[in-house]
Amino acid sequence: MTKIAVWCRHQGDNVIGIGPNIPWHIPSDFKRFRRLTEGQTLIAGQTTYESFPNRTLPNRKILVLTFNPDYELSDTENHQVITDIKYFKEAEGNFYISGGASIYKAFFAGGSKLMPDIIVDSMYCGKINPDLKGVPVDISPCIESMNKNYRQISQDYELDNVITTVHIRKGEFVDQDVLKHIIESIEAKD
Repeated sequence: MTKIAVWCRHQGDNVIGIGPNIPWHIPSDFKRFRRLTEGQTLIAGQTTYESFPNRTLPNRKILVLTFNPDYELSDTENHQVITDIKYFKEAEGNFYISGGASIYKAFFAGGSKLMPDIIVDSMYCGKINPDLKGVPVDISPCIESMNKNYRQISQDYELDNVITTVHIRKGEFVDQDVLKHIIESIEAKD
């Protein structure tokens, strides 16, 4: 099993959202996310799940991590409710952790069996949309953990003011097929 954290954060303050909204619109970043996660199993919190268009993403399984066991899914064949993060300590398969902030933080704080094996760290270097209202949502504790417990294994990939790097947890074996898929997805041209 491989757990991959995938995020796009703002340079300098590690903000990934303002309220429930992503505070920038970068089509190439959405395309990279699509390439990375198509055909994969995503883990999303309830708020992130509800931010997906029509509460789904084509060609992906989605595991919604929520405290509500009766949470209503948009696609009961391809989506599943998970109420306990400990499920992922022994679950089989590869999981792409796609947010939100409380989900990232729970995996990073959950001990070695829950920490992501790989991080796809994208950093937006532009300005945040000033018209959005709400509380900034940041992942600073996850970035601190990344800086302490992971090492960068890729070059910096820069496209449309977004710098993407790949990190693996220090001292851990990483599935090379998963890593190859990630690098190819980042390097692909649309």
